[in-house]
Amino acid sequence: MSAAGPTGLRWEARPQLRDPVLVAAFTGWNDAGDAASDAVTWLSTHFGARPFASIDPDEHFDFQANRPEVQLVDGVTRHISWPTLEFSAAPANGAGPDLVLLSGPEPNLRWRAFCDTVLEVARETGCVTVVTFGALLADVPHTAPVRVTGSTTDTALMEELGLERSRYEGPTGIVGVLHDSCRNAGLRSASFWAPVPHYVATPPNPPATRALLDRFATLTGRTLDLRELGVASEAWRARVDSAVAGDEEMRDYVHELEEQSDDADQDDAAGSDNPEEIPSGDDLAEAFEEYLREQGLE
Repeated sequence: MSAAGPTGLRWEARPQLRDPVLVAAFTGWNDAGDAASDAVTWLSTHFGARPFASIDPDEHFDFQANRPEVQLVDGVTRHISWPTLEFSAAPANGAGPDLVLLSGPEPNLRWRAFCDTVLEVARETGCVTVVTFGALLADVPHTAPVRVTGSTTDTALMEELGLERSRYEGPTGIVGVLHDSCRNAGLRSASFWAPVPHYVATPPNPPATRALLDRFATLTGRTLDLRELGVASEAWRARVDSAVAGDEEMRDYVHELEEQSDDADQDDAAGSDNPEEIPSGDDLAEAFEEYLREQGLE
């Protein structure tokens, strides 16, 4: 095991990669329904990614916010498992660009230094593009197609991908900061965000994960077999449909969201920036989550 450098970066190996793309997602604020981190996990599993570097957790975590966990080995020995930010590599074997994957909890401390470390790995591994995945809770119906928003440093690519430019303003997470750091460094980058229905926020969310991967496939030209996620998405929607059907108040709320979604489509086509707003439904969401738990549908 190699020693960590001054930035806390520890190299275990130096992978030889062909035109790699760095893909990053973080658990926590940026990861509603675990949709973004599940997308990176899917890529890692399906392409046999292997770890090659990590970042010292002492550099970027508040251990009172992200506590290490005690585990028993063989039922006797105690082992401390620390929050981990790990890089892994997956060769494409001719099916598209190689992958460098970064996953782990959202860091708590020194975000700018953290982004500098990620860019260092991108440069050292020859990555020419960085892609970030994110997912946020939103007032969207589970019955509608997932409308991925995002931005890229390439305007032509924005149109090619058919992305809807995000209009969000407000607090951001490490995904937004990393994307901005890539732009400032002159590195080609894309940031994809999937909305997750806030009234059924419990992970997993296969439709959102599939939508992120679908956009990623278009960006990279890499073939992804997403049929299994498609089946999981249909099963997920069927379970939520069943739960909604048993709650009249929730049925009305979902219907309102569907109407809002239709109105937004019409406003977008007409160039309007003022779609009709409806209440956020936070109380309904909390009650519906409790209903799902009672029905054993989470």
